[in-house]
Amino acid sequence: MKIEVLTLFPDLVEQVGMFGMPRVAVEQGVLQLSTRQLRDYSGNRWRRVDERTYGGGPGMVIQAEPLTQAIDAAKAAIGPEAKVVSLSPQGERYDQSWAERLSHEPGLILVCGRYEGIDERLMPQIDLELSVGDYVLSGGELAAMLLVDSVARLLPGVLGHEQSASSDSFSDGLLDHPHYSRPEVWREQSVPEVLMSGDHAAIRRWRRKQGLERTLLRRPDLLDSLKLDAEQIKLLREIITEQLHEQEDRT
Repeated sequence: MKIEVLTLFPDLVEQVGMFGMPRVAVEQGVLQLSTRQLRDYSGNRWRRVDERTYGGGPGMVIQAEPLTQAIDAAKAAIGPEAKVVSLSPQGERYDQSWAERLSHEPGLILVCGRYEGIDERLMPQIDLELSVGDYVLSGGELAAMLLVDSVARLLPGVLGHEQSASSDSFSDGLLDHPHYSRPEVWREQSVPEVLMSGDHAAIRRWRRKQGLERTLLRRPDLLDSLKLDAEQIKLLREIITEQLHEQEDRT
């Protein structure tokens, strides 16, 4: 997979490919990560790519011409089929399902906005806009790095265990279950007995129930969009019944 990031701060973005799973993906050759400096397409001696917004108001806007040239150059470098993605607070919310979809693309061109955004006339060249959250960043660079990290770990052979990605939080729409490691007892806290039992069916059921309970308590909004199977519905009823009994015991 090829990803090219169009940015005013290439040195910042390049760091994501030097650590963790993106580094593994790059070293294994399943990810080619590059950056392109927008100022190289400024067309003026000051290397400026921004101008004041028409109609007045604070802030500057990235101009259409240098960004268009940068997009054309990126497509020439990594392929015309590459999707152009603008990291913008106005985009669709980025989540795990988006990461999985994008991981199957042959190439991505990530556009990092700055200032007040990009000239609206450039939007027909953007295939999709994605937002990493309902908050304001100084620019799209951190969002692009987040996207690269979340996509890179899904590429073939990057994770050490083929089931690692499928068991992470959000992979099935739910939060992940608790994890425990050695020692068996740490500061008088023991690993749950079921995990020591060797009963794989019981362990699997416990993990599903714990993931559901965490989701119900911490992110109940996630359950609204999920279609639970029969076992999950049964487990969820058990969780709610247990919580009601706990409330009764406290009162």
